[in-house]
Amino acid sequence: MQRDLYSFQDEEDMFMVVDLLLGGDLRYHLQQNVHFNEGTVKLYICELALSLDYLQRYHIIHRDIKPDNILLDEHGHVHITDFNIATIVKGSEKASSMAGTKPYMAPEVFQAFMDGGPGYSYPVDWWSLGITAYELLRGWRPYEIHSTTPIDEILNMFKIERVHYSSTWCKGMIALLKKLLTKDPECRLSSLADVQSSPYLADMNWDAVLEKSVTPGFVPNKGRLNCDPTFELEEMILESKPLHKKKKRLAKNKSKDGAKESCPLNVHLQQCLETVRKEFIIFNREKRGSQGRRDAESLTGRRVCLCLEREKASWWIESSSPQD
Repeated sequence: MQRDLYSFQDEEDMFMVVDLLLGGDLRYHLQQNVHFNEGTVKLYICELALSLDYLQRYHIIHRDIKPDNILLDEHGHVHITDFNIATIVKGSEKASSMAGTKPYMAPEVFQAFMDGGPGYSYPVDWWSLGITAYELLRGWRPYEIHSTTPIDEILNMFKIERVHYSSTWCKGMIALLKKLLTKDPECRLSSLADVQSSPYLADMNWDAVLEKSVTPGFVPNKGRLNCDPTFELEEMILESKPLHKKKKRLAKNKSKDGAKESCPLNVHLQQCLETVRKEFIIFNREKRGSQGRRDAESLTGRRVCLCLEREKASWWIESSSPQD
């Protein structure tokens, strides 16, 4: 996963510094018509399975596994990013809100929303992994689902449509994908142990995968940007000298604080912001010893939200409440 290196805050924003991964995301490479062969996707599945197992140990459901949220480092290894809608569940608790990106969301997520079903848990991330792996291999997803597709139509699609697997794929890969794309979460591969028991992965050296010493079949071009800069440019040209304007905005806000304190709504919002400020963890990965490890574990156990605003990244951390 993309590691948190530092976190800090000023009067207006909270910041998190993470690993710089220059290989781009898998969505970008799909759009560049990169062909991912079975060996490459096989390694991706293993590396992502280790990441999902790590999250599961901390009771975290990512809820948005997709090519857009999987970054490559310069050597071609995958890293999960964007915990914007991640949630925490403990014990037998289940999430219930409809969160995620429709084409990658598991059937039980839609079912819980439509008829108040039993909710969902970690298996939803493994379904998303299956959809992602299929898309990397074939260039399109197994179901024709889009952001505008009605939920009842999606559920009907799951009932009547069969996933078509390419005859050029090996039987082991097809069997693994079928297990990941099992509609019943109770029967779906949904743990590291489940994946490791797959005959197709019997030859994998999992220690080597964990150490990232297995060479990926696809390595991003180090001489390219590996992203579309127009998205960044669109944000940057909207406001000139945003950092200078921030100083003026802070000064202006301070002058208004006294006038706003009498409003009950503003008082409530200020209390909420103060709670977030106090719970925000000042973190430095370069720390040595047990305190650094405790800080890292505490940071992992919270929901991290990212808000991109102009040239800066504004971060806030929500309380690790089991509520969805």
